[in-house]
Amino acid sequence: MADVHGRKAAGGERATGVRGRFVWARAAIAVAAIAIVAGAWLWQQYAAQPGGLALAAADPARIEAGAAIYRSHCAACHGAKLEGQPNWRQRNANGRLPAPPHDDSGHTWHHPDRMLFEITRDGMKPPIAPDGYQSDMPGFGAVLSDEQIWSVLAFIASRWSQREREHQARVTRAHEAPR
Repeated sequence: MADVHGRKAAGGERATGVRGRFVWARAAIAVAAIAIVAGAWLWQQYAAQPGGLALAAADPARIEAGAAIYRSHCAACHGAKLEGQPNWRQRNANGRLPAPPHDDSGHTWHHPDRMLFEITRDGMKPPIAPDGYQSDMPGFGAVLSDEQIWSVLAFIASRWSQREREHQARVTRAHEAPR
């Protein structure tokens, strides 16, 4: 044992004492400071990327995988060339809007990454759409994994012009920035 000043006792053990507690406190503060600096650095890296975190991280293999998934699950409504259905801004006889384009002529790039993901996963329903909104957009969460959904979104984003990608990146950063 040792006394409160950390001096060794007869058995050779060292007591923690007041000094030992300060060492641990300083170590904890140093670890917290490193975590804060690393987090800030990661946020800067994220914010600098066009298309936000998920879409900016897309690599050619992810985009290719997303293209295949898009052809299988999305192209029937949104078009093989992301052109959407004709007259997509005018309601059909059933009161629902046709599928919009996902190319530059549409509005997909107006929305942040997270919203695009949630629409694809959950469908066009509240809380994303207003109560009572009717849509033919199903949710694909039971059919596609989160990774597959992000790959589809990466493919779609890869087809936007630089101007639209930059706009969508700003929207994503503004929407997902820490508050």
